[in-house]
Amino acid sequence: MSLIWNSLIDIQNEFERQFNLSGTEIQEPGLERFSWYNKVWTSSLYRRAHIDVVDARDTKGLWMMHCCVFPHTHNPAPIFGFDVVAGKNKVTGAFHDFSPAGDPEHPMLDYFAEEAQKLEWNKVRRLPDWAERIFTPSMISAGNVNDYAEINQLYFTAINNLKHYINTVGETNGTALDTGPSQDYYCENQRLNPHTPKVMTALGLNPEDVRVFIQDCLFPKIGVH
Repeated sequence: MSLIWNSLIDIQNEFERQFNLSGTEIQEPGLERFSWYNKVWTSSLYRRAHIDVVDARDTKGLWMMHCCVFPHTHNPAPIFGFDVVAGKNKVTGAFHDFSPAGDPEHPMLDYFAEEAQKLEWNKVRRLPDWAERIFTPSMISAGNVNDYAEINQLYFTAINNLKHYINTVGETNGTALDTGPSQDYYCENQRLNPHTPKVMTALGLNPEDVRVFIQDCLFPKIGVH
């Protein structure tokens, strides 16, 4: 048994429960191509919520999850992002942010900054240029997470912040003309992350599938505005 894997799978299950309560699961075209776990929801509160999981515990000793929630393009609220990669005995990388996507002074950003200030991590990662362009200074970026207190902290932070996001994101629906360009800018920079395709291919996934997935499904641009 792995406390770390069990805790992360509990996060996944709670995320899915929150999306099932707040939205409707949809069969998004193109996702059927991929062999790993993907689910997508839409809602009157948010435009798109997506979870993907690569469970390579048996083959590579690793488990990975991405979760991203985009607001509607008439809403200047931030984008919710949570990514984690973990072995049996430690979380090698955990990343979480409410990323600006329309209003750099949105009240949800203040909430996230206040919550992030309460946390402490044994190892804090330095962010590359592409990440600094889209993530807030309060972004949670931690590695080598392996003790019970930190795993517990990660668990409650992820779940509480998602609940807050879902409960408040709809409050600013209809208050912006078009935040599509801001959301596309976020996706453009996320696609520059060399770590995502490297990790996914190292987990045994087909490199071309990974490339298409990142471009079209993990960080899909809206396109015409």
